[in-house]
Amino acid sequence: MRLRLFGRCRIYHDPVSPVLKAPAQIGWNAWFRTIDLVTPQPLKGEELLRRTRGWWTVEPTDVAEVINEHGRLVVGDQGELMVEFENQEKVQALAAALQERFNDQVQLAP
Repeated sequence: MRLRLFGRCRIYHDPVSPVLKAPAQIGWNAWFRTIDLVTPQPLKGEELLRRTRGWWTVEPTDVAEVINEHGRLVVGDQGELMVEFENQEKVQALAAALQERFNDQVQLAP
């Protein structure tokens, strides 16, 4: 079971979630030659969550700490930041933990 993860926008105070639009492009520079190799590297869930620093009203490392107790951060098929759960009880436990720690600043949505 997967649910999207949203955080409160620091500027507009509405729920926002990062979406990976394209894989990161990793290239190489060398001192004595030219390297024309560019390899796409998709971000993992926790890496995408870290990119919310400064956008969300809460620190992404604090959010990851709470999430990792109940589920697993993943990137969905369309690039969306999601939490993957083993069962419904884990969903309810994480929702309660997020509410307790962050109030309404971090939310789960289908």
